[in-house]
Amino acid sequence: MIRGRRLVRDRALIMAIVNRTPDSFYDRGSTFADEPAKAAISKAVAEGADMIDIGGVAASPGDDVTVEEEIRRVVPTVEWIRENHPDVVISIDTWRHEVGAAACAAGAGLLNDAWNAADPELIDVAAEFGAGYVCVHTGGREPRSEPVRPEYVDVAKTVLEETLRLADLAESKGVPRDAILIDATGFGKNTLDHLELLRHIPEFVETGWPVLMALSNKTFVGETLGVGLEDRLAGTLAATTVAAHAGAQVFRVHEVEPTRHTLEMVASIAGTRPPARAQEWIS
Repeated sequence: MIRGRRLVRDRALIMAIVNRTPDSFYDRGSTFADEPAKAAISKAVAEGADMIDIGGVAASPGDDVTVEEEIRRVVPTVEWIRENHPDVVISIDTWRHEVGAAACAAGAGLLNDAWNAADPELIDVAAEFGAGYVCVHTGGREPRSEPVRPEYVDVAKTVLEETLRLADLAESKGVPRDAILIDATGFGKNTLDHLELLRHIPEFVETGWPVLMALSNKTFVGETLGVGLEDRLAGTLAATTVAAHAGAQVFRVHEVEPTRHTLEMVASIAGTRPPARAQEWIS
């Protein structure tokens, strides 16, 4: 249950990414303008997205975006989604409590804090509005800073311990327990780290907290396969399959329909989802 919306599916859930930025690494600003953003949101919902994740500031270094500008980019979009797609969960990708509060007041239900509580008041906002909260490890990287990879003795153990610490903190502050997610990806990691984390997904799942995976078209996919940005879908779906089979419950993605097919297939193999059609050779 995320802010009054019960998400029950016979497969893992899909969080579709829609960036209200001119400088996203993936879409290059294709949904920065209002109408393309609305079209992308409606397409994602039609293809099976359970959540829409709206971001108003790119993760990479770039031009400064003020709090006021970030709110201007995301809040009207939240209002439009709530009016036109009332059943979908709206997630806000932000580290700023002011933006989180404005978005929640407009109808958002989940705060996707990709920067490891850089602004600790964001957790308080989630508690105030009864919204969900995503716990992420960044290895100490500051919002929008240059990429850095800390030294890890055991990257899986480190990420697990930090996300669990944040989950416990969020619950202690009043964030609804069933709306707290732990993210087994995050910044501050290289390709080998991400592959190692994928091998340890069962340990994240065993904690009982819902596990979110942000794998879509990431650099580690490109480096693993030796391909460019435009050729990362197959690798993304392979990683998605591994994580879903291990029990991860939410996937943050750019391509909704291929991801939905992947997750439905995994669920059907696991026996938790019946085939859409099973007629051939039935006596």
